[in-house]
Amino acid sequence: MSSDSEQELQLIRERIDALDQEIQRLVTERANHALEVARIKQQNSSDTQGFYRPEREIEILRSISERNDGPLDDDALTRIFREIMSACLALQQPITVAYLGPEGTYTQSAVEKHFGHSVRTLPLRAVDEIFREVEAGAAQFGVVAVENSTEGAVSHTLDMFLNSPLRICGDVELKIHHNLLSCAKNYASVRTIYAHQQALAQCREWLDANLMQAERVDATSNGEAARLAMKRDDCAAIAGENAAMLYSLKVLAKNIEDEPGNTTRFLIIGTQAVLPSGKDKTSLLLSAHNKPGALHRLLEPLARHGISMSRIESRPSRRGTWDYVFFIDIEGHEQDETVKQALEELHQEASLLKVLGSYPRADN
Repeated sequence: MSSDSEQELQLIRERIDALDQEIQRLVTERANHALEVARIKQQNSSDTQGFYRPEREIEILRSISERNDGPLDDDALTRIFREIMSACLALQQPITVAYLGPEGTYTQSAVEKHFGHSVRTLPLRAVDEIFREVEAGAAQFGVVAVENSTEGAVSHTLDMFLNSPLRICGDVELKIHHNLLSCAKNYASVRTIYAHQQALAQCREWLDANLMQAERVDATSNGEAARLAMKRDDCAAIAGENAAMLYSLKVLAKNIEDEPGNTTRFLIIGTQAVLPSGKDKTSLLLSAHNKPGALHRLLEPLARHGISMSRIESRPSRRGTWDYVFFIDIEGHEQDETVKQALEELHQEASLLKVLGSYPRADN
């Protein structure tokens, strides 16, 4: 390298060092402002919104994406700011988030994507435990899987909303890449595969083609599958790469999901009502009177008010044979005038209407 090139590199490095110092100074200044916000809120007993404001956070992240001129892409830039906001929030008020454990699950990855790494996490063994712990106040929020782009709805999560007072405070989508993890040297040594039933379904074709001889055993989560697989040399697990590191497993095969666009949507559950962000969705639980055209009459007010419906799922209501409830996602916030009018009409038509929550649309 010529002396001129070395001199040019040295000048660039000095500029980077100066920028790092300035970034650190500005982050510290932001953190001090966050502490000042906490002081004001603690003095103002009439403030009922709390320190975590999903609509405020999404507004900041959307603005960052809109201002972005590169070379970092939007995902990289928003991840950096998500971590800054997470650390500042932890200074104001530590937040505990419950999720389906143990460590290394995709749900934990969804927690980190939505809340950053500065929240306290509470790994639990089952979805119903997550609901109970949030209801009891042991965690301020919970994260639960609700649907997968390949396998559809996660029924147990939907069923929990039938009797739970919790609200949906947000959602997050996560691209899922399954990996075959094991202590074994190769496929031929694998006799048992542990995985969550959704993961087994999402990798069915690959497993049929490569490991037909292996027994497939349901696990409560993919993190639990990895924990079980580490105990024996003839076992494998389907899980994410982070689980391989946590449980000291080798990655025998990467990206074994049958659909390359495999994505899971997770819900953020809590007790907090979320204010409008400008780009929101509302989740509803509806039940119709058992008579001809009942579902059509339920959906008609939405169409008449020009409200887009992005999702509908039906589940047995458990109140009687062949009696169903419908889980519906619509565009807009329950405080929006058109949505408010449609909900008032739905109250008149539905035998049951429960607003599960209005929250910012995930920008994934």
